[in-house]
Amino acid sequence: MSKKNNGMRPQDVVILLKKLTTSGKNMLSKQLSESLHISPSEISESLERSRIANLVDASKKHVNILALQEFLIHGIKYVFPAIPSGIVRGKATAISAPPVNQLINSSQDVYVWQCANGDRRGQSIVPLYSTVPDAVENDAELYELLALVDVLRVGRVREREIAQRELIKRMG
Repeated sequence: MSKKNNGMRPQDVVILLKKLTTSGKNMLSKQLSESLHISPSEISESLERSRIANLVDASKKHVNILALQEFLIHGIKYVFPAIPSGIVRGKATAISAPPVNQLINSSQDVYVWQCANGDRRGQSIVPLYSTVPDAVENDAELYELLALVDVLRVGRVREREIAQRELIKRMG
């Protein structure tokens, strides 16, 4: 008997975005687990949820890019909202991180994922999954995708429009 599907979880987005990166395209579940610091069973369950949601194909190897774009652009801020909180040390995200920080000059808001090895101080945004700051440490492509998603979660209209264009461009 299969497990009941209770809908998407935040780590599902992280896993799908990793599968779109150059390094993640052909990764096996075990490799995804190691690179994202997510257990193999969570990877397996996540890919099954994504299959049910039509975000990956039946083989769970190929991401349905158009469906994922639609979900991110129109749904992520409602399903997994980001609510900035106190000032902490962390790793820049949203409009404070590449590529958006190169397109918008916004010195008023600094957003970060709280982490011990962070190099910025700013308003804390809880990442989609607790291991995100570690997972992006050696993966600039994933870092940019997740920062763009955070713009969709927390950004203003103009910022969100820029993030949408950049996401579509990067997702192919």
